[in-house]
Amino acid sequence: MTISRNWATPLTIGSFLLMAVTGLLMFFHLDTGLNKAAHEWLGWAMVAGVVAHGVANGPAFVRHLKQPVGRVLIGVFAVLLIGSFLVPQQGGGSPAGLAINTLTHAPLSRVAALRGEPVEALVGRLEQAGFTVQGPDQNLASVAGDREQVGKALRAALPTP
Repeated sequence: MTISRNWATPLTIGSFLLMAVTGLLMFFHLDTGLNKAAHEWLGWAMVAGVVAHGVANGPAFVRHLKQPVGRVLIGVFAVLLIGSFLVPQQGGGSPAGLAINTLTHAPLSRVAALRGEPVEALVGRLEQAGFTVQGPDQNLASVAGDREQVGKALRAALPTP
């Protein structure tokens, strides 16, 4: 089967557009809705598009590998990729991530105290949202049960006024 540039190039361009926009939105913490899921899952379309584009343009790709500039640029990104696996993250993550982790692993009694309310009010909201709470020493992570439900539990525990 011959791979045609007629579809490989538009696939690469379209998927790059999606990846660039959703990546920038996530970088600046402006992503909403399904931006993150689209970035993660539809990134496979970009992988397919780049592979197809590379196959359809094989001779040009090989020429780039023979030129010093092409080898240096590809080498720099290969080193950056390898480094991203080897260098540990400093500081433990983003401030928002650290705050969420702290809130989800604190006892419900402390979360309620942060809001200046009795723990019973917080427990009531969680139970109304469909969660089972076994006591004030339980944390939101254990109440939620899985990562997918933590956001729902946080919204129930910390409603906006």
